Amino acid sequence: MYKLYSMQRSGNSYKVRLALALLNLPYEAVEVDILRGESRTPDFLAKNPSGQVPLLEVGADRYLAESNAILWYVAVGTPLAPENRIERAEALQWMFFEQHALEPNIGAAYFWLSLVRGGRDLQTHSLEDWMERGYGALQVMENHLKANAYFAACQLTVADIALYGYTHLADRCDFDLSTFPAIRDWLKRVEAAPGYVAMDWRPADVDDPASIAAGV
Repeated sequence: MYKLYSMQRSGNSYKVRLALALLNLPYEAVEVDILRGESRTPDFLAKNPSGQVPLLEVGADRYLAESNAILWYVAVGTPLAPENRIERAEALQWMFFEQHALEPNIGAAYFWLSLVRGGRDLQTHSLEDWMERGYGALQVMENHLKANAYFAACQLTVADIALYGYTHLADRCDFDLSTFPAIRDWLKRVEAAPGYVAMDWRPADVDDPASIAAGV
C-alpha cells in the first residue's frame, strides 16, 4: 500500500489524493503541515531533500516527489494515462504548462492569500504579476476548452487532474472565473467524474469510492 505525505490544503497534494480516489487505490495518508515546518524536519528531509509535499512512498525507503511525476506513476496502465504516443505527449505538454504557467501564479496567490496569515501584505509587490500571468494561463486554457472537453485524449486524464488542482481554487485568491465559461464547464465535468473527491475529503470519509480504473 502507498503511503502519501501531503498537506490537506495544498493544491499539489490534492492532485495526488484526487487521482488516487479516482483510481480507487488504497493508501495511508500522513498529514504534513508545511506552515509549521513539518516538511523541514531531519526525518522528512531524509525522505525528500527538497522538503516539499506531496511525497509518495512507493516501496521500502523508496520515495517519489513532485506532484505531476506522482500522478503519472500512479496512473500508468489506467485510462488516466494515455497510451497513444501523441496523446501521451499532449498530456505531458499540459502538465508542464501547469507547472510553469499556472502553479507559480495561481498556486502562489492561493498560498499567500488563503493560507498564510497576513500574506497579502507580505506579498503586495508580487500580487500584480501573479494576477497578470495567472489570467494569461487561464486564457490559454479557456481557448483550448472552447473546442475540447478535456486537455488530452478526448477524456479525463492526469493532465486534467494536474490543471484542476489550482484552477478550482482560483476564486479563493482574487481570480474571477466569470469570463471563462469553458473553464467553468470543464470544472463541472471533472467534478462529475466517478470517484471524484473534494479537497477537504479525507480517506476515512469514504469506504469504497467509485473507480475509473474499475470501469464504474
